[in-house]
Amino acid sequence: MLRVNSLSLPPLLREVSFSVQAGEIVTLMGPSGSGKSTLFAWMVGALSPDFHAHGELWLNERRCDALPIEKRGIGILFQDALLFEAFSVGQNLMLALPDTITGPARREHVEQALASAGLAGFYSQDPATLSGGERARVSLLRALLAQPEALLLDEPFSRLDKALRETFRKWVFAQVRGFGIPVVLVTHDDEDIPDGGRIIQITDWQ
Repeated sequence: MLRVNSLSLPPLLREVSFSVQAGEIVTLMGPSGSGKSTLFAWMVGALSPDFHAHGELWLNERRCDALPIEKRGIGILFQDALLFEAFSVGQNLMLALPDTITGPARREHVEQALASAGLAGFYSQDPATLSGGERARVSLLRALLAQPEALLLDEPFSRLDKALRETFRKWVFAQVRGFGIPVVLVTHDDEDIPDGGRIIQITDWQ
């Protein structure tokens, strides 16, 4: 379970508290500039020094808000697929694998992940040759291969055209639910909200 307790990020947010169960996707909605991305930055440990925060972040009964980024176990997927262009698709994904996976098993994990996303044979592909949808899938795979204990989705569908957006959205939700981890989604689009999913209006905290 992911839990935020009594977080304040002046002047944006006051007394933010919510929890997300394992396998649940909670959607945060609010206008531009309302603090959604700043909240995510605090949760992953990358808050700008221009802000200060008071509050607690808990993940699976472990307090995380004082831990460095790499110790929190929280992954994030942005609206832009930020791939390293100097590396192949497979090399980009290898970078995400935990050190506990060693030797030939590392390549096997990546190849299996690509196949599961309909990208079999893409290991050696140049990221510059990928379509928008392919880049988006690789970006999500990279986030999941890191084996996060929770995942934040920061408007991950907004750069895609309408037809691709619907297909990719369904695939993303199926993937993250299969991992059984708490997920927080930020979006401006009602169509991005999972069926039956819980919605939190960030304006309620201002």
